[in-house]
Amino acid sequence: MKGFSGNKRWAGLLVLIALSLAAGCRETPTGSSPAPAADAEGWESLFDPGAPGLGRWEVTRFGGQGDVRVEDGCIILDMGPADLTGITWTEEPLRMNYEVELEAMRVDGSDFFCGLTVPVRYSCVTLIVGGWGGSLVGLSSFNDMDASQNETTRIVEFENGRWYRIRMCVTEKQIQVWIDDKQTIDAEPGERKISVRSEVELSQPLGIAAWRTKAAIRNIRVRPLLQ
Repeated sequence: MKGFSGNKRWAGLLVLIALSLAAGCRETPTGSSPAPAADAEGWESLFDPGAPGLGRWEVTRFGGQGDVRVEDGCIILDMGPADLTGITWTEEPLRMNYEVELEAMRVDGSDFFCGLTVPVRYSCVTLIVGGWGGSLVGLSSFNDMDASQNETTRIVEFENGRWYRIRMCVTEKQIQVWIDDKQTIDAEPGERKISVRSEVELSQPLGIAAWRTKAAIRNIRVRPLLQ
């Protein structure tokens, strides 16, 4: 009987511990918001327009950047006295075998309205949309050759005030880009050095920036790719 009584006391103690842990797991630290669950297709939203502020993003401290704010469910990147304005992800992102998608608009200006910097394993690369005067698309950089100098260079006409859906897929062998469901880039970096230009180093490992341009960003999401 003594052993059974001891087991009952241990069982009661274990139940109390389990309930305490469960309650602790349900708590959300003050000032933070839980990451949203992935949807049926595996997409996870990286920006909740209904939440206060930028959520899990922060203003990239380029120096001289423009105002960054949330307006009508979009992240607005205003032009500032310096060249770049942007946001950087504050958590650890996926680094390989994933795709990221967003919608971007050039509100005002004539240069790139989406400089999307993403991880490629231990390095990063930047997708430039609307650069070098407004129409260049490409990846910066392969072997230190930027979006205007390597085989990913494309010329695409963009209109101010129009939303463009941009999707980027990063796998072991390829980096692919679609703009409004039209494939624009299909690159195989191979053994080449992958890097970003020095101007956007602060966007690493995951960030979005605009160059001398007012831009709007919305519907940012990411999902892992099954290999």
